[in-house]
Amino acid sequence: MNRRLILAMPLAALAQEKVNTAMIGVGNRGSFLMESVLRQPTSRLAMICDLKPDRLDKAATVASASNPTTTTEWKRVIDRKDIDAVFIATPPHLHAEMAIAALKAGKHVYCEKPIATTPADLKALVEAAKSSNKVFVAGQQLRSMSQLKAAVELIHDGILGDVLMVKAQRHATADLDYNGSSGDWYYNYAKSGGYLVEQSVHNLDACNWVINQRPARASGFGGIQLHKNEPKGRNIYDHQVLNYEYPNGVKMSFTQMVFHPRGMPAGGQYINVYGSKGSAELMSTYMMYTADGQPPKMISPKAVENPDAHTQAFYDAILKGGKNPANITIGATAAATAILGNEVCRQGKVLRWEDLSFGI
Repeated sequence: MNRRLILAMPLAALAQEKVNTAMIGVGNRGSFLMESVLRQPTSRLAMICDLKPDRLDKAATVASASNPTTTTEWKRVIDRKDIDAVFIATPPHLHAEMAIAALKAGKHVYCEKPIATTPADLKALVEAAKSSNKVFVAGQQLRSMSQLKAAVELIHDGILGDVLMVKAQRHATADLDYNGSSGDWYYNYAKSGGYLVEQSVHNLDACNWVINQRPARASGFGGIQLHKNEPKGRNIYDHQVLNYEYPNGVKMSFTQMVFHPRGMPAGGQYINVYGSKGSAELMSTYMMYTADGQPPKMISPKAVENPDAHTQAFYDAILKGGKNPANITIGATAAATAILGNEVCRQGKVLRWEDLSFGI
């Protein structure tokens, strides 16, 4: 069937069609996303793009039943008229340019986090997404975790009273493998934005979600204390200590580091939410502690999480008008929160949200 006719069809009829999909970037994250795409009954993987021949060949083999076209040139994906949707999972500094091009070419976009690494790129992408009538989903997958979503909804409904403060962290035991698949770009600040932008954007987004606002200003410090010039030429922090203040007065303290010894208490990832009637930990135990000293209980029940939930939501939004779990505003706010955290460390001063002109 002619793709133009498909795009003009009512949603109910369109839901019976498959969405021609392309992957740009099939490294670690991109391969995971591709497998999720292959599991979707409403998708057809038509094209795969990656600069590295070994990755391209491996992905093509995995997707052989779909017989996708392969290319090393991402603009060929954009130029192909029959591609309806594009997944972007390249190094972060390329996300905005590729997503903007795809949106302007009339394609739906699933863009991995962070959706941009600089205020200028973020502003341009926000403008492109808001000017388009296509679906844009940011890869903020925590938004599709049912247990976390249920906990956030309960907090918004007042189970903890007024949210007063949040303490969160993302601590790792070591750097990423210097010789691994991301080692050739990760330690370059201009390409990755460092751990805060490339990884902790998930955690910061969850904090914004539970507070139900974006930060008003931030302060903080960062540096390279342990991994100096490891790998050679490294210019991303190995630790950061940040403070965010929100318009409603809520304060959030966040730490990021890569030298938390395995087995040492208080490691990993957590979000402690402190309220006027009680407090809760999200992302790990999901335990709630009330002010009256009653035994702690789980704030939201354990759930068997669907690893394809975010991908499925993307296709549902395209074909059925389903709810977008991480639209351009959510993705941009998450990226901007991380960028703001980096900038206060780099500039050595308190910065307001408006100081960086994010366009949101």
